[in-house]
Amino acid sequence: MSVFLSRTQSNKNYQRRSVQVKNLSARKQRNYRIRRSSQPKTQLPMQTSKPTRLSKRENFPSSNHLSRNLKNQAQSPSPSQNSSSNPFNLIIITLSRLAIVGAGLGTIMGTVLANVDLTQPLFPEFNLNLSFLKNGESEDSKTEVQVKSQLSAHASSNSQTKMVLNEKLTNLEAKFATLKSKYAELEPGAFFVDLDNGAYADFNGETIFSAASTIKIPILIAFFQDIDAGKIYLDQQLVMDQEVIVGGSGNMQYQKPGQKYTAIDTATEMIVTSDNTATEMIIRLLGGRDVLNKRFQSWGLQVTAIRNPLPDLEGKNTTSPRDLAYILTRVNNGELISLKSRDRLLDIMQQTKTKTLLPQGIEKEAIIAHKTGDIGSILGDAGIIDIPTGKRYVGAVLVKRPHNDYSTRTLIQEISRTAYQHFKWYLPHPPLLQNKNNS
Repeated sequence: MSVFLSRTQSNKNYQRRSVQVKNLSARKQRNYRIRRSSQPKTQLPMQTSKPTRLSKRENFPSSNHLSRNLKNQAQSPSPSQNSSSNPFNLIIITLSRLAIVGAGLGTIMGTVLANVDLTQPLFPEFNLNLSFLKNGESEDSKTEVQVKSQLSAHASSNSQTKMVLNEKLTNLEAKFATLKSKYAELEPGAFFVDLDNGAYADFNGETIFSAASTIKIPILIAFFQDIDAGKIYLDQQLVMDQEVIVGGSGNMQYQKPGQKYTAIDTATEMIVTSDNTATEMIIRLLGGRDVLNKRFQSWGLQVTAIRNPLPDLEGKNTTSPRDLAYILTRVNNGELISLKSRDRLLDIMQQTKTKTLLPQGIEKEAIIAHKTGDIGSILGDAGIIDIPTGKRYVGAVLVKRPHNDYSTRTLIQEISRTAYQHFKWYLPHPPLLQNKNNS
């Protein structure tokens, strides 16, 4: 038993020493790796002989010695830090950075300037005075009011402009008188103006006539004036209810009440097919007859007024050849409405379906934008005519007649033909300028 216990104790002591040796070996290896990583890597000379065995103290430095080595390495500057502390290097690095930043800013400014109109101010003037805003009123609504007031002021200043008349064409007026003498029962009035030089012919032009559908010309001008002012929109929906449905010209009266039409389509029907229901819809859109009559007076029209709903068979709506020629002259000159609206207006008037009056007196190549008027007691036509030579003139003819007298149409055609030929030939073409390079 004693022998067995002795061997068992010996085995235990052997195992304990083996574990201690393994632990010591592991600690030695870990300390060796720490020492190797802390030392700078240097090229060691090639060993020709077997290295000598290091002592335990040399192979495994103490912890105090290792901490001192790490502290010294942390305090010693790196090569990059030494190079950065050099003043010359600092200057080179700073200049390089500034050059990179400058190149970037130059690229950005070049891109901005390439997309900016240098003829205009880079920064618009802003009116930051908000003291005039009412409670609850936004800056956008204030701006809208200012724009509308400027448009109204522009229209008001235009309303004071007078039609410039220069030479009176007495020869043309005499020709009109000769034509009238052939139609004893008819009472014509005519007013023609050469838009290039203001030459004009006035044959009873200020006589008051029933307007019939020629009253739709100033209504159309008022429509586009409100378009320019932003009060209405071309695609605005208008409802055709029972209130505005009237008889006479046009097909809209036969549609069911409640139909919707855009404002521009309604205004177009008012002129092209002379639709009376469309006219009543536009009159209501613009504020009614009284509002329009005041506007007509502000434009300088002397006798033009709406008193009855269309078709006004009684003839109480009035105008004159001079008023019609005057208003068309001002529109042609870019007054009352914008040039964009003027182009739309002339385009609509060129589509007028009835071509039996003024268009019959002009050449096929000529262009006319006009509007006719026809009730039992009156027949008329007014428009702007472009001659192929380049001349443009305004003409307005109204004729009182026995009820539906057919000869009135012939008289208007002859007056139109006479005026057209006069304006075409009374000022012949000047001689063309010769090109010196071709001489």
